[in-house]
Amino acid sequence: MAYRCAGVIFCARKTMAYGMLDGRSALGLEAASTGGRDSPVTPRRASLIHDIARKLALCLAVIAMPLTSQAAEYTLRFAHLWPESSATNQEVYQAWAAAVAADSNGRIQVQIYPSQTLAKATASYQAVTSRDVDMTATVQGFTAHRFPLTQVIELPGMVPSAVAGSCVLQSLYDEGLISGEYHDTHVLFLFSHGPGHLHTARKLVAQPADLVGLRIRRPTTVVGTLLEALGAKPVGMPTAEIFPSLERAVIDGATLPWEGVHAFRIHELARYHTEVDLYALAFVVTMNKDVYASMPDDLRAVLDKHSGQTWAIRAGQSFDAQDQAGRAVAVKNGHTIVTVEGGTQHPAWHEVLAGTTDEYLAELEGQGLPARAVYERARALGSVCASP
Repeated sequence: MAYRCAGVIFCARKTMAYGMLDGRSALGLEAASTGGRDSPVTPRRASLIHDIARKLALCLAVIAMPLTSQAAEYTLRFAHLWPESSATNQEVYQAWAAAVAADSNGRIQVQIYPSQTLAKATASYQAVTSRDVDMTATVQGFTAHRFPLTQVIELPGMVPSAVAGSCVLQSLYDEGLISGEYHDTHVLFLFSHGPGHLHTARKLVAQPADLVGLRIRRPTTVVGTLLEALGAKPVGMPTAEIFPSLERAVIDGATLPWEGVHAFRIHELARYHTEVDLYALAFVVTMNKDVYASMPDDLRAVLDKHSGQTWAIRAGQSFDAQDQAGRAVAVKNGHTIVTVEGGTQHPAWHEVLAGTTDEYLAELEGQGLPARAVYERARALGSVCASP
């Protein structure tokens, strides 16, 4: 109570000081203009009085709020690559942070740093292990060769929707098939975006032959291999660089889900779209192991409650909704959209893409990794996860 009373006094003093300074200035000018005679309540004076009253009322209202939560014991710095205004930031990451804060009664607070402001997307996982940040949401494939079994999900035709892909990824982790790749952080949940398609600025891609020679941004080396097999020239770059690169004609197009086309404004430059379900990216929301271990049991329980399949599916639902919204924008703007019948199973696409899938799995098997077992389990889970 003493702190609240002190706050009222401080607030009143600051507001009165503001009023005296601004009021003296305003009244002085008016007095000068009227020869020192009393002046009526001018619009400027009325505005000043209203402003002072508003500031005082706001200050007192904040101080008078009930003290329903404790001070934060842990503040987690959460870095990710999405724009602050994106639906992913608001519907997934901010929602997760709010849920954790509420269930911990304010003892855990999450400070979100979007748009790579605290860590570059390609280095954010390492930033968690080195504790430059406390947690991140990132693309596993941005760290080449670090998550090869997880990246099985990137192979053509694996993900019919973000919900299904997220369910598959989280299940693979929960079953221990890919969990060893995350031994150096504490994973909260994994998810995927929906099917990734081709989006080009100046040329429509209706068949693989149309890709020959085109410079197409690829998100990971796995997707780059797919593009190269189709005749394109893959160009690696962070998502945030796609727009300026298209604008300067450094690239001809990009691979993205509809969500990314809208979130990163690619629809403003790319008017041709080829829906072929080429790939899907895996994402992970993870935190520093030592930070997690340092927390008392009850706070770890809060984080555990907001981990796993529930939040994986919630992220997938957000991405599926964003895919629908992003596609709707392209339709509304009169863009040209080609939907490949059968997707990656279409005869014009299947042989090349099936060959690159076999090559990727064989390469991992050659390194002693159970790639085909993970692939087959992911396919089986896909049928389960795709069911209503």
